[in-house]
Amino acid sequence: MRRRAGRYSSLLDRFHHPAQVIATGFGAAIALGTGLLSLPVATTTGESAGLVTALFTATSAVSVTGLVVVDTASHWSVFGEVVIAGLVQAGGLGIMTLATLFTVLVAGRLGLRARLFAQAETKALSMAEVRRLVRKVALFSLACEAVIAVVLTARFVAGYDEPLSRALYLGAFHAVSAFNNAGFGLWPDSLMRFVADPWICLTVATAVIVGGLGFPVVFELLRSWRRPSRWSIITRVTVGATLILLGAGTLAYLTTEWRNPATLAPLDDGGKLLAAFFTSVMARSAGFNSLDIAQMQPSSWLVTEVLMFVGGGSAGTAGGIKVTTFGLLAFVIWAELRGERHVAVGRRRLPESAQRQAVSISAMGMALVVVSTYVLLVLTPHGLDRVLFEVVAAFGTAGMSTGITSDVTTAGHVLLVALMFAGRIGPLTLGSALALKDRTRRYELPEERVIVG
Repeated sequence: MRRRAGRYSSLLDRFHHPAQVIATGFGAAIALGTGLLSLPVATTTGESAGLVTALFTATSAVSVTGLVVVDTASHWSVFGEVVIAGLVQAGGLGIMTLATLFTVLVAGRLGLRARLFAQAETKALSMAEVRRLVRKVALFSLACEAVIAVVLTARFVAGYDEPLSRALYLGAFHAVSAFNNAGFGLWPDSLMRFVADPWICLTVATAVIVGGLGFPVVFELLRSWRRPSRWSIITRVTVGATLILLGAGTLAYLTTEWRNPATLAPLDDGGKLLAAFFTSVMARSAGFNSLDIAQMQPSSWLVTEVLMFVGGGSAGTAGGIKVTTFGLLAFVIWAELRGERHVAVGRRRLPESAQRQAVSISAMGMALVVVSTYVLLVLTPHGLDRVLFEVVAAFGTAGMSTGITSDVTTAGHVLLVALMFAGRIGPLTLGSALALKDRTRRYELPEERVIVG
């Protein structure tokens, strides 16, 4: 066992930065998934799916996005679906989390470098708690997925007369997909057939919210949910911004889609509220849909794009620039408007490094979206509204689509693959992984005031 741990440590020593290991780990998982999905046994026809289709699906699964170029249920065999679920699980927990857990189980201890890499993936606040946190993340994830699977299985049996074996399979697959914010479904219309079913919609929505909050936030809420005054900055910002975005999204969908005969109009008032809330939750990164996205109003597409770009909580299964980043930027802007030198969240001061990171992630995310939208407009005949929606969905690992994913050219599919990869590991992490080493300036330059705005 010591030899295995030693080999793991020697492998880690080859990298200069934890972000490099994270990027390499996700890349290796995508390569493995592409190989498995390229096998003839992975499709219902017994023929190879093709490299681009396998690569796109594997990347979408590992990055927990949910965008697809072929229908999951009809194109992939049971073997292929199990591979997709496994890739979703690996991507949701994080390659480095799984690797660290394996090291803990085999070696019984962690070296300093391994703790650093695990800390970068799990966003742990101190290296001493990494091993305990990784175990809690794995156990908590599996426990949540088990509960979700039981509820969904029971509903499929009792409400839709599915055989127990089929119901168990559907329940387990969608539990993994929902908790990890993946959005892969085993029906061609995603969850549109369950639009008025609160058992299905609320169970899936709850799984998405819990998985998307971020593990540090969830664990802190479990410890001290009765004492909000003791919450850390990340918990306060994440919970507050999440509630605001969920409420604003629900209200926006109700307002714009209330009389739309292709979406909310055929439902009763309770069904409209349920569908609007479900769509607001899913737009944050999950990718399931109970309404026809292609039939929504353009204003609803804009709301969805904003929610997809923001995403969920840090160290969770959701994508986007993260709701924490969005919340921190709001506090930075508020402090600037008030003319305050320091940014405060409650009774805590926000470090300048966190402010720079929030600005950098947002700027890099917007740059990626703008450049990718331009390239995809050149490559495809579709209009700006649909192309922008597709690009933001890929970057935000949201998985929603207006229906043009399969119509994009091969070059467009490769572009979306790159966006999903970048969106999953994070623009700042990707940039760090590409750098050979950290550069520290050993001197200070003179300051000069400039006019901004």
